[in-house]
Amino acid sequence: MTGLQTRWFTDERAPCPTGRCTSVRCGTLFEHGCALLNGDAMARPVIATKLYVPKPRRGLVARLRLLERLRRGAEVRLTLVSAPAGFGKTTLLAEWLGESPDDERSVAWLSLDPADNEPASFWTYVVTALRTAVPGEFSSALELIASSPLPTEHLLTTLLNELAAAPVEVWLVLDDYHLVDHHDVSDGVAFFLEHLPPHVHVVLSTRADPDLPLSRWRARGELVEVRAADLRFTTDEAAAYLNEVAGLDLASEDVAALEERTEGWIAALQLAALSIQGRQDVSSFIARFAGDDRYIVDYLVEEVLAHQPDPVRSFLLQSAVLDRLTGPLCDAVTDRDDGSDILMALERANLFLVPLDDRREWYRYHHLFADV
Repeated sequence: MTGLQTRWFTDERAPCPTGRCTSVRCGTLFEHGCALLNGDAMARPVIATKLYVPKPRRGLVARLRLLERLRRGAEVRLTLVSAPAGFGKTTLLAEWLGESPDDERSVAWLSLDPADNEPASFWTYVVTALRTAVPGEFSSALELIASSPLPTEHLLTTLLNELAAAPVEVWLVLDDYHLVDHHDVSDGVAFFLEHLPPHVHVVLSTRADPDLPLSRWRARGELVEVRAADLRFTTDEAAAYLNEVAGLDLASEDVAALEERTEGWIAALQLAALSIQGRQDVSSFIARFAGDDRYIVDYLVEEVLAHQPDPVRSFLLQSAVLDRLTGPLCDAVTDRDDGSDILMALERANLFLVPLDDRREWYRYHHLFADV
């Protein structure tokens, strides 16, 4: 919390000076983020900006086909937005939430970070986010969060019962859910989703498929999915971005070439637009545009490769020489015997792996990812 003005109340039940909190101590004066007790008399600060719904950006490319799919989330318990870095997941959700008046739904937004990868922190933030959507509720759940050890099942049962009594439709949006993979958190979220009241809906935005019973909910018709293949820009959307938003005035054949080379990956199109600005030889630049472009390399290294363990990076490097990948081929070039398992794990992790069949046997890497 360096750089933020903070103060702490030492007695266990000291009231919040604003009178806006129940069973909490005031933690930080930054937009009145509150700190919940953690049983051991230590305060757990809540960063208020993690609960802010992002504002839609100006000059966005309209994604009407995707907005319609997100609206279907009102009919199911879970909406999953799963795609690699740079596919516009958060931007899409901000556009969707900004399209309707606030009185049509109560939205609880939570931007997760690695510090939330343990049950006490995760559920502290979830309950606090829900209180922003339904003010004055969930006081019993807040009381239980102060317990140590955390009584997770009791907490979730109490939270679900309080949600069932909520007088409005509630949407809980968990952004960057891939940063939370603790098995106790995953088990709690699965229990929470299985018992959601019908007027409560959850949206997960993630770079990797979560450890949840997705196939069960998919079979029951209780899951709406938006994936990389849906999020990628079509040729028309790429033209709208490059010419209307970025103001490049490219010829249709240049737009088509860039869309094909980037495979509709939004971040790559944005980085290509940066590289194109001010160039006189636009067509020749587009013709040779590849994953070795400095902006593409920096992005993939910082946002993707740097977050992978050494064995995964080694596998990616060794297998990138293959135009098409299957388990036995990867075993041959990596001198391993688990190529099929790793490919399926990479697919679940959305590591720019494109399936070429429905049997999870043949794959290829995204063109730009392979170039890096």
